[in-house]
Amino acid sequence: MVCPRCIKVVREELESLGLNVEKIELGEAIINSGRKKLDINKIKSALENNGFELIDSRNANIIERIKILVINSIHHGVTETIANINLHDEIINETNLSYAYVSSLFSSMEGITIEKYIINQKIEKVKELLIYDQLTLSEISYKLGYSSVQHLSNQFKKVTGLSPSYFKKFKQKKRKPIDRIS
Repeated sequence: MVCPRCIKVVREELESLGLNVEKIELGEAIINSGRKKLDINKIKSALENNGFELIDSRNANIIERIKILVINSIHHGVTETIANINLHDEIINETNLSYAYVSSLFSSMEGITIEKYIINQKIEKVKELLIYDQLTLSEISYKLGYSSVQHLSNQFKKVTGLSPSYFKKFKQKKRKPIDRIS
């Protein structure tokens, strides 16, 4: 789950199964089943019908927590710039594991490095900000923690095949849903 709409859908699905949802947030639902036995297969099926998956392994849970941390930092961080956030340190704090271990685990399960995942999320945010046309490229560069506009432009072109100015000029709407970025 990567957005409030996702949380709403998951809550509705769980409640439609007669479950008492105590707390739900990005990537986690706490259910009070009382004496009722949980039917994991029904829960899994309901989630899968809506494009979600039930995370039932420790490693998958770690990966999901990393993704949520990155998405929240880049897409939902309202008050501070990405430049002020050290995602590597945040990942270590979130998982209580060494970065080398988490990085290796992420790469083996996702097929890309954490760094590449972060870059892809940043580029998607750049696309969003370019389409909204409220910030200059320099402001976007600063906001997302790039060392320079040139660095942002080079990374944008490497990922999309387009320069930011070309993307902005032609209002290319080639955006991806946040949870489909890999």
